[in-house]
Formats: sequence, structure tokens, C-alpha cells
Amino acid sequence: MQNYDVTATSTASPAVVWRLLLDARTWPVWSAVDELVVERSSGLDPNGRDPVGAVRAFRTGKTVTGERLTGLVEEKRMTYEDAFNKAIRDYDATIELTPTADGGTIIRWHGTYGTRWGMGLVMRGVMGRVMQQMVDGLASHAATWSKA
Repeated sequence: MQNYDVTATSTASPAVVWRLLLDARTWPVWSAVDELVVERSSGLDPNGRDPVGAVRAFRTGKTVTGERLTGLVEEKRMTYEDAFNKAIRDYDATIELTPTADGGTIIRWHGTYGTRWGMGLVMRGVMGRVMQQMVDGLASHAATWSKA
């Protein structure tokens, strides 16, 4: 199994960061994904509060991947697993939000996954880089969004 573990700190509160995480429609704005593919998703909440069990399909380039929400602890933790992805298998991820003393949020995003034979080194580099972009984008956008 491969893994990644990335962090970023935002000046935004955990409540603001949580709202962005929970609403899959915001992900293309702040993350490395290009589009939420609604027709391949299921269980999305029209008010942006996707529940456990929702499958959120995202397109990046020509690739569409799906992630099923498996756990939600309000303003603290989101867990999800792979619903469909050709590049990796047995993917489980956790996003943890920890308040800072000054009202901001430490965002820790970590996960484990398997790869096809011969793809381990390539995917380790790709996942580490992409997931750092994801957490950095979330932290930055949340800070800007909370000031708007």
C-alpha cells in the first residue's frame, strides 16, 4: 500500500473550511479537479451538504474518478473511499480539521491506496503533489472566502 499525508493551515475557521469540503460543487474552484460530473455522481445534496454515502465524481483532464463519503464528523473529520478509479485501488482518505488558537484551521489530508504493478513510484509522486495542491487550495480559498 502507498500513502500520502499533507497539511496546510488556513486563517479561516473550521466552519468555513467544512462548508467547502462538504459541498462537492465548490471543489473545482479551489482544488486540482476540473469539474464535478453530476451525471456520474449520486446522492448529492442540492444545498451543498453531501451526506455519508454520496458518490462525488470529479473530472481531471480526461479522467473521471468517484469518491464515496464514508464518515462525517461536523467541522472535524471527513472520510471517503474510492468508488471508481482506474489508476488506484483500495483508496481510503481522511481530512481532519483542527482549530488553531487564533481562529484558523490546520487541515490534514491523508490516505492510503494501492496501485497496479509497476505504478507505485509514479503514483507516489503524483498523489503527493496533487494532494498537497488540494490542501493548499482549500486553505487559501477558505481564507479568501471567509473574508468575502
